[in-house]
Amino acid sequence: MTKTALVVGASGIVGGATSALLVQQGWTVHGLSRKPTGQAGVLPISADLRDAAATASALANVRPDAVFITTWLRQDSEAENIRVNSAMVRNLLDGLRAGNSTRHVALVTGLKHYLGPFEAYGKGVLPQTPFREEQGRLDVENFYYAQEDEVFAAAARDGFTWSVHRPHTVIGKAVGNAMNMGTTLAAYATLCREMGRPFRFPGSAAQWDGLTDMTDARQLARQLLWATETAAAHDQAFNIVNGDVFRWSWMWGRIAEWFGVEPAPFNGTIQPLEQQMADDAPIWRTIAEREGLKEPDLSRLASPWHTDADLGRPIEVVTDMSKSRRLGFTAYQPTDDAFFDLFSELRADRLIP
Repeated sequence: MTKTALVVGASGIVGGATSALLVQQGWTVHGLSRKPTGQAGVLPISADLRDAAATASALANVRPDAVFITTWLRQDSEAENIRVNSAMVRNLLDGLRAGNSTRHVALVTGLKHYLGPFEAYGKGVLPQTPFREEQGRLDVENFYYAQEDEVFAAAARDGFTWSVHRPHTVIGKAVGNAMNMGTTLAAYATLCREMGRPFRFPGSAAQWDGLTDMTDARQLARQLLWATETAAAHDQAFNIVNGDVFRWSWMWGRIAEWFGVEPAPFNGTIQPLEQQMADDAPIWRTIAEREGLKEPDLSRLASPWHTDADLGRPIEVVTDMSKSRRLGFTAYQPTDDAFFDLFSELRADRLIP
């Protein structure tokens, strides 16, 4: 395979990490997003995937060997998530069809494949953990399934191979991202330190005491590239996590120590960040102005609703990676180091003080 890539959602957490890895590995990288961010080494493409004609026009002169789909748009209902996000994938692949260059498409979804969509998240009858790829789909509508079906149909029509990648909660840097636990916790810890407030775990006892795992965006990027370049990984779906497991009762103290705050004792009750941080936007703006931070708008850094959904789950969530391990993917990333690397990057980039 020659080395020209199209990263869709290049301004996001996963897209940014994937673009950086591909550039490092010598690929020519086109980065598509609605508002390109000017990432080093990435050729920007501006397009709204909801507009089929505009997407085709934006991609008219792009000839990627590999396409990495790392984006979605949150809607008010799962029915709308399905309608909008399946159309975005369809418009993208239809727009690339005329170029006849695509040899592999990698789609990033997630563990909602096993847990269900946000409207039914972690409820009802769920597969036993650890989640394994052969467990298949739940009997419920899910925009991830709709996205997959668009990729499968285009692959059958146009002759490219595919891979699907299912991360757990992703740790990485992006401003304005809809699902960003790492930066949300960094902002929350900063506010607790500023105001002298308790650094309280917002989630459930099941998450505090149970085992869990997470996915560094760089680890996901490594698997995306590996699957693209490994014939045995083609036309397969893979889970992708860091390779370690932890309990939040341990990790919460690690994060607190990094920020120099005292972790509050967990009393067994859910105390959502959406409530704890509801009035914090003016405080953050004051901090940003005093410290010379680049982003004074707290809503572009923190996504409390998503962190609450993950940390409030009533079940233990761990992920099996035997499938890709057997095929040779052996990368490993300690999760506490993933958080600390992100926090250091946010500080260096003047996004937190």
